[in-house]
Amino acid sequence: MLTPAIVVSSYTMGLGVIRGLGSMGVPVVVVRYDRHDMGHVSRYVREVIDAPHPEASEDRFVDLLLEEGDRLRGSLLVPASDAALAAMSRNKDALSEKYVVAATEWEISRRFIEKKHTYALAEEVGVPAPQTTIPRSLEDVERYAASAMFPCLVKPSQGHLYKARFGTKMERVDDVDELVTAYRRADDAGLEVMLQEIIPGPDGDGANYNSYTWDGNPAIEFTARKIRGSPPVFGSPRVALSEIVPEVVEPGRRILQAMGFYGFSCTEFKRDERDGVWKLMEVNGRHNLSSLLAVRCGVNFPWIQYRHLVEGELPRVRGQRTGLYWIDLVRDLGCDVAYAGREPYRLRDYLRPYQRPHVFAIADLHDPAPFAVRIADLGRTAISAARARLRRSSRRGDIEPGDQRSRPSGRSGGEVHRSVPGGPLGTTAGGGGDAQRPIRSRAREA
Repeated sequence: MLTPAIVVSSYTMGLGVIRGLGSMGVPVVVVRYDRHDMGHVSRYVREVIDAPHPEASEDRFVDLLLEEGDRLRGSLLVPASDAALAAMSRNKDALSEKYVVAATEWEISRRFIEKKHTYALAEEVGVPAPQTTIPRSLEDVERYAASAMFPCLVKPSQGHLYKARFGTKMERVDDVDELVTAYRRADDAGLEVMLQEIIPGPDGDGANYNSYTWDGNPAIEFTARKIRGSPPVFGSPRVALSEIVPEVVEPGRRILQAMGFYGFSCTEFKRDERDGVWKLMEVNGRHNLSSLLAVRCGVNFPWIQYRHLVEGELPRVRGQRTGLYWIDLVRDLGCDVAYAGREPYRLRDYLRPYQRPHVFAIADLHDPAPFAVRIADLGRTAISAARARLRRSSRRGDIEPGDQRSRPSGRSGGEVHRSVPGGPLGTTAGGGGDAQRPIRSRAREA
């Protein structure tokens, strides 16, 4: 029997790792801390361990892993989120006494987790990147605004913390007032931000350089092009295409070597339509959102990582399959509706990925449970959002107290907020307190 792999976090990124390893016969254990996860119900998962959120209680999160390590000693521990990666990197020495930890030490990890270090390092080694300023005070923001080209971005140094707090990866600001407001909001939350120019160009000008690097050299490489993002322009991919993008390979190698990085990474670039230069957007030192794309193209990075770290063999890959689309079905259809008429796509552009060879991020006839859980979670979230709007309308007097009949609230849509605590695990994506108490492991039949 193969040594187990423990995948920490089982949202879309984690599900790709689960399927990549499970399809090769590796017993998969999932550590789940977010009630919105869906990968834990995959047919490939043998056991689920419920844990505190690493951002809310890192000590308890690590203690739980160490406790479970007594019976899972020697297993491969794979982070599938930035929150898990940060906690595991900071505590790698202790975790390595019981696991094979697929993460770099914090000294290296902070160079890509904290984006300010990424851009500073890119400047040092000559990797093109967006012009970026790190304000230390409101006065710095005002000085930046005096010569800034609007619109621009207020971008967090640690994106996963910002998204957990505000539900978005960054803020586009169109004038000085919006810039100051966004900075103050982040500063009040204790989050460091950067002020950054927007790289113009459509979503299709984005690309990923994925690699498995060891001893400073890329052992295996894979590139893909972003087709559509969610949300458009500034969001993560909702559709991607396996394609050879040679322009991002050399700068991708250079920034990883400068970081001293080893293992799997996904480095994101965007082509600047003003000068045609590919600019570094970020480096992700864990498995990426579209990880199943590489797996289905014959470059199974989770299995490559497992073979190398657990079995001591670094497999060779002849080359990648091209022309395969990766589609996050729920996010793509949602954006197609929400942004209809506002995206530069014709009907045939929307349909092309579905008509050509493709793999879905979650939906899979051979592993249907994760998609079912995803749809159910969306339903619960929509109901919670509708109830919240109804309560707000009632307080404004739009609906008489006690009258809960359907009546227009004066709003046709609105942001879908994260659901409130108290789901199946009693955990939230970032809360604390009793809701974060770990629950005993549950074994599942193979």
